[in-house]
Amino acid sequence: MNLRRAVLRATVGVALLALLGAVPVSAQSVTIEMIDNLNEKLLYVAIPIAVLVEAILFYTVYKYKDQEEAKPTQENRRLEITWTVATAIILLFVGFAAYQVLGNVAIGGVTAATVEDPEAAQQNAEVTHYDGEGAYMPEAEELPGEGDPVQVEVVAQKYFWTYNYTTDSGQISTAGEMVIPENRPVVMHVTSTDWLHAVHVPKLGLKQDAFPGHYNTIATSVTLPEGKDEMTYQLYCAEYCGSGHSGMLGTVRVVSEEEYEQWKQDQQGGNASNAIEPRRNLAPLAGA
Repeated sequence: MNLRRAVLRATVGVALLALLGAVPVSAQSVTIEMIDNLNEKLLYVAIPIAVLVEAILFYTVYKYKDQEEAKPTQENRRLEITWTVATAIILLFVGFAAYQVLGNVAIGGVTAATVEDPEAAQQNAEVTHYDGEGAYMPEAEELPGEGDPVQVEVVAQKYFWTYNYTTDSGQISTAGEMVIPENRPVVMHVTSTDWLHAVHVPKLGLKQDAFPGHYNTIATSVTLPEGKDEMTYQLYCAEYCGSGHSGMLGTVRVVSEEEYEQWKQDQQGGNASNAIEPRRNLAPLAGA
């Protein structure tokens, strides 16, 4: 009896510690917040199951440890039906919760047809509308954040990144650093010029493949931590692409709305050291 109580207390204690440790830190993007919330839900489901299984295991070992002759377990139809139904309910919950997140444009993104085939891309119009230059633009109600969205064409090329912006005032292209405003929808049209790459910003929960002649679109909105005027996040290539793969790095700098507007003026005025010639135009959006 004492051993049984000790096992029960130990399993309950482990479960409580796991639940306390599961509380995520304050998210810095809509995307990472959705991922953390999904992980938390799944953890709350997994912990009781793990505790129950381990408790049954310890109880069974303790109860039958001194039994010399093994006896076959009698069939229990009710028990079999119970755990089958319970498992189905759990899997349905996990599938529904995962779909709500993975099906969101901020996580799973939207895949366009080839850049050269805009008519084929329009076949998916029930999900998004086509912006006329090969990349899907999610509908306004699908986008996270508030205000007018910022469109960025993220172009991967051995072994660096280029970011193309289309604004009301003209084209902006930079290399190495992507600058985005806080609390506004940011739509990234990811493509490549030469090879399979993948843009990955772990701390913002962003990851999307980059294919030549093809767009994959993801969206997010980033919130600056309290007391911070700007934050810089590391961007990686997450698909092996050759000898320079490990050095294919970039940064994402999140700034206030005022600083973002000033940055755009500096870029368009030729005052930026990382400005380059725009590679392709995207359809302009108001306020981008």
